[in-house]
Amino acid sequence: MYKTVKRGYFFSDEKEFNDTSVLKLYQAAYDLYFLLNRGYYMKGAITFIGNHYLLSERQRLALMRAISSNEKIIHRKEKQINCHFENRTVNIDGFNTIITLEVALSNSLLLKCMDGTIRDLASLRGSYRMIDKTHLAITQIGEMLEKYHIKKAVFYLDAPVSNSGRLKTQIIETLQAFHYEIEVNVINDVDRVLEKLDNVITSDAIILDKCKSWINLNADIIQQNNKCFYIDFEKKNTLFSV
Repeated sequence: MYKTVKRGYFFSDEKEFNDTSVLKLYQAAYDLYFLLNRGYYMKGAITFIGNHYLLSERQRLALMRAISSNEKIIHRKEKQINCHFENRTVNIDGFNTIITLEVALSNSLLLKCMDGTIRDLASLRGSYRMIDKTHLAITQIGEMLEKYHIKKAVFYLDAPVSNSGRLKTQIIETLQAFHYEIEVNVINDVDRVLEKLDNVITSDAIILDKCKSWINLNADIIQQNNKCFYIDFEKKNTLFSV
């Protein structure tokens, strides 16, 4: 039995992402989007915007993950696969995908980003342990892939991350009942491998910019659950109306 944990929960989120704070965050997001579209680098732009609006480190991280230049948004959307998943082999960024679903199941803060992905602020940084939501998160992946009628699911887990071997076992045991092939690889440099593949399932911006094609699996799963707590940055009119 795994410990009951609210993955990605920070007590400060109740203040830093309440209705009043989110309005300020949308204003900052508009300014950041403006600067990125004019060639400013993210690091310098977020420092300038964050200092101007007196944003916390977590609020700055939220903007960094949610906001992209229009050029990058278009590039990612052009490579996104939205239908005809049948008989495909999908390549899954394991920790990235599972952790976000654990955050969703914990009803912790999520971001609906400008590129349409849903990202979290869990920031585990190489340390991972399975929790009471892990099995359900993997099951949700399995059920959605079954609806997609895929041929094979290949998971990639980062070897340096703690408990990657245990998570591999959990994935195989949980998904063995579904009607597609399962393969789980525990390797170094997962990002570099996924950057060269197609049918990639991830929300990692760097991978999305480089991979051949991608599928927005987590958004499909999470948007079926209306209880999820996310801040919506996807609709540009939300930013332009503040």
